[in-house]
Amino acid sequence: MTPTLTLPAFAKINLNLRVLGKRGDGYHEIDTVFQTVSLHDTLKFARTETTGIVFSCDDRALPMGPDNLVVRAAHALRDRFAVERGARIRLEKRIPAQAGLGGGSSDAAVTLMGLAGLWDLKTTADELNQLASGLGADVPFFLAGGTARGTGIGERTETLADAPEMFLLIVKPNAQISTVSAYQKLDERCLTTPDSNPILLTSETKQIFDAANLASLPNDFELIAFEWEPEIVRARDALLKAGARVARLCGSGSGVFGVFDSKDAQRRAIQAIELETGWRVFPCKTVQREQYQSELPRWSAGA
Repeated sequence: MTPTLTLPAFAKINLNLRVLGKRGDGYHEIDTVFQTVSLHDTLKFARTETTGIVFSCDDRALPMGPDNLVVRAAHALRDRFAVERGARIRLEKRIPAQAGLGGGSSDAAVTLMGLAGLWDLKTTADELNQLASGLGADVPFFLAGGTARGTGIGERTETLADAPEMFLLIVKPNAQISTVSAYQKLDERCLTTPDSNPILLTSETKQIFDAANLASLPNDFELIAFEWEPEIVRARDALLKAGARVARLCGSGSGVFGVFDSKDAQRRAIQAIELETGWRVFPCKTVQREQYQSELPRWSAGA
């Protein structure tokens, strides 16, 4: 019987996100708090005795070839350990793209962990972290999940005490903001003077996550996102009108999350929220580290 494995790839939100300045290599130094949430894609793996990686996905808008992060992760792991087997990988996509939810990065991290198990590789957390860092700045975070501080370009992660359980509604409006475009807009507005010296005086490197006062935690991308795409503002306002105690941009993308006091409040909000045509709404909750790692047994970086 062919060995198979089915795993969730959880989304994330940013509980805060500070952009500290532009580095000499063109990347941006950030200070953020990542948080995994229960909205997830599903990855199905089947081991093959040939060396090929066969990838398929139910979302035709995604690239199917070598540019896909799942495919890149599979090849990186196979090449690093000289694996002589292959795999069939099926991605069932639910996390919307360009929403600030890290779907592609999560898919890549789970591919590393899933194939490490399916191929019976003797990996270490350090080895997986090195591979993850080569795939994308926030891929390493998804090796352990929960609540974590990200610094550098987001690739350096430090586990934090789990944020309390929060019931969320994530709204994805029709607006599209790519990560590259978001940083370019931020540069124009906040990061550079006419002589190109980095400035973002409102960013403070020692901002500490305070779960009791989420509304006070800043996201530097909100300034430009709310002006650039008024539909994002309407999504935020719809969440607040439906009873959210705070509504914030998910990350650098166009998704907005609202925090509700209870599952009942979340349920009532689903009925009350006024949606514009084409908006998508995802009820979910925060996923703490222990739960996250229980879904990805012995191959998670924290196990």
